[in-house]
Amino acid sequence: MKRARLGAAAILGSLLLTAGAAAGGPVVRAPAGAVQGAGAGEVIAFKGIPYAAPPVGANRWRAPQPAEPWSGVRDASDFGPACVQPTPRARHLYSTDLGATSEDCLTLNIWAPREARAAPVFVWIHGGALTGGSSREPMYDGRRLAERGVIVVSINYRLGALGYLAHPALSAESDRGVSGNYGLQDQIAALRWVRDNIAAFGGDPGNVTIAGESAGALSVMYLMASPEARGLFHKAVAQSAYMISLPELRRPAHGMPAAEAAGEAVAASLGAADLDALRALDAQALTDGAAGAGFGPSGVVDGVFLTDQLPAVFERGEQAPVPILTGFNSGEIRSLRVLAPPKPADAAEYERLIRERYNDLADAFLRLYPASDLDAASLAAARDALYGWTTERLARSQMALGQPAWVYLWDHGYPAADGAGLHAFHASELPYVFGTPDRTPPLWPRVPDTAAEMGLSRTMTDYWTAFARDGRPASPRGPDWPAFREGRAYLRFAETPRPEAGLMPGMFVLHERSVCRRRLSGDMAWNWNVGTASPVLPGPDPACDRPDAR
Repeated sequence: MKRARLGAAAILGSLLLTAGAAAGGPVVRAPAGAVQGAGAGEVIAFKGIPYAAPPVGANRWRAPQPAEPWSGVRDASDFGPACVQPTPRARHLYSTDLGATSEDCLTLNIWAPREARAAPVFVWIHGGALTGGSSREPMYDGRRLAERGVIVVSINYRLGALGYLAHPALSAESDRGVSGNYGLQDQIAALRWVRDNIAAFGGDPGNVTIAGESAGALSVMYLMASPEARGLFHKAVAQSAYMISLPELRRPAHGMPAAEAAGEAVAASLGAADLDALRALDAQALTDGAAGAGFGPSGVVDGVFLTDQLPAVFERGEQAPVPILTGFNSGEIRSLRVLAPPKPADAAEYERLIRERYNDLADAFLRLYPASDLDAASLAAARDALYGWTTERLARSQMALGQPAWVYLWDHGYPAADGAGLHAFHASELPYVFGTPDRTPPLWPRVPDTAAEMGLSRTMTDYWTAFARDGRPASPRGPDWPAFREGRAYLRFAETPRPEAGLMPGMFVLHERSVCRRRLSGDMAWNWNVGTASPVLPGPDPACDRPDAR
């Protein structure tokens, strides 16, 4: 009966799309309200649809509230504003013109095939360190994915201090007794909106894939770990995810102050004596001031939305039991050198520092990251500690739940990127996945308009949409993608995709053991401080040093 109702809703949505187009714009009458999109051909876009009430005034730092219903047909032909983010100090590789920003930013966008009926749904969560970015970035245009029969949804969510500030007074006024994680709550609210409304656009609410890159992939892991998001999605894509340590709400842990204490420090730096004063501050001034005071947005272990550190949740098998597609880029740190550990004066100093900090793990570290090329060692160590270890940890964790895992390594270069020393840099796979190599940011190395590059993009789009459709990445243009369990197999995207086995031997075991020891110590963070920036690791521990590193 449920499937019959879903089919009827999808058919009705398709009929409304087609009928509305004749009147000047496709119209969908969803439970949330009627919206009129725009588009020609086979894909219709609906942009700037509110999924929650504006988080302004008294709703600043509150759980997302239901959006006010609207009468008539709402124009959905343009994006909503990006969420407030720190004023840029300089342009960089990822800089793009986001237009106006606003605290009233909780909107989503939909690209739907005109004839969609019970189509798979792909929900994209943008990256940007939980500080910047927007669903309106041209590179995230969902048209090419939708042309493969997938409904694409991209979402905005609160960023920076507006999205992740914790404070004792905010916890006290909350009916859950916690604070922080407002951006995560926004993402959950958007998924609930999708569950309740996407059938009207021809989508299947029982076949939803969450996906993101960088901080979007971090958000994917938060959603997988959060009990509040359970059942709202059925597959996950995590591109360049990083499973870093998180602040805890009320106690210092892992080298970080309690999140509430950090929030009090931000309030003091802004001269705000109470919540009324904080809520009275201009949103941009507050965001800039908090960033200037050193506030780094992060999910918070609060016992409600995030119950524990991510490695612990995934170790215990408490995360969502869903198939995963995950991977990382060989040149991640080439465009993020701020994350690389400092290079010592010479090879002898490098080896001395590594032996001092990694003690019994130093030989393994030096085999993977030898002193013969200090720059390469610095870049590879940071890449693997952040992104490589996380990729394999995710794959292993989902496999332990009986779920399939598909792993990739993006190792593709092209002249403009390679010439700038940016081979396979962080996020460089994105225009290939979305089919938007002509819509990258202004300072992005230009992707050449050649048959080879466009063919690789079409192949990647095939793989991603096939995974969204049935949980197995496949392409008629590319090789079979082996599941990770088969000899730790993965797909390497170089000049062309090719299956390989044995992902970076020794990498996972080294970083799993070092992360485990840091976690057990309770007083040091993991992942950011690697290599020559590492604190002295605790000594061997039976819990961390089993042969399988589990």
